[in-house]
This record gives sequence, C-alpha cells and structure tokens, in this order.
Amino acid sequence: MGPTQTRCRTNPPRERRHPHPGRLGRTLALVGAWAWTAVAGGGGFLLLLEKGPLPLTNGWFALFSGLAACPLTAGLLQRFAGVAVPGWARFFTAVFFFVAGLVALLLGI
Repeated sequence: MGPTQTRCRTNPPRERRHPHPGRLGRTLALVGAWAWTAVAGGGGFLLLLEKGPLPLTNGWFALFSGLAACPLTAGLLQRFAGVAVPGWARFFTAVFFFVAGLVALLLGI
C-alpha cells in the first residue's frame, strides 16, 4: 500500500454521518398531508354521500380541508396553472376549512 492509500475506513463519509436536517421534517410533513387528505377528504366525501350535498354540511368543509392539504393538488396546480403553493399555505388553508366546518356545525348552518 502506498502512502495515499488506506486499508480501512474507521469513519463513514461526512454526508452519511449527519443526514440533512430538513429531510425528516419534509418527510413527516408529506406523510401528515397525505394522512389528512385521506381522513378529512375521505370523511367529508362520505358525509356528502350520507347526508347529500344540500344544504351546506360540514362534509363540504372537511372535503375542502382534505383537498387543500393534498400534495397532489399542489403538484397539479404547479404543473398546469404555474402556481406554486407552499406547504405552510396549504396547511393554514386546511386548518381554515376545518375550523369553518366546526363553526358551521356549532351554529347549525
């Protein structure tokens, strides 16, 4: 072995020792967004099937909350309309629709 060659590495490369700090957060956010889409969007759709579309029920609010959080909706808007919707905007829109549905349910609208 020459002076520049080593037999074994005791430490892995730096990029493998410390994963990118934002990767875990982005992965959790993506999983959470898909879960909210399935739970709120699916539940809202089932409420619409059960109670009907009219009068305005909390099923509509749940459905729109799920659609607002959906990563697929954001990707389609980016691809076909050229509008980039950041994750924080999708999150707050989903929360807005959820809270509006709760208020409508409490008021009996």
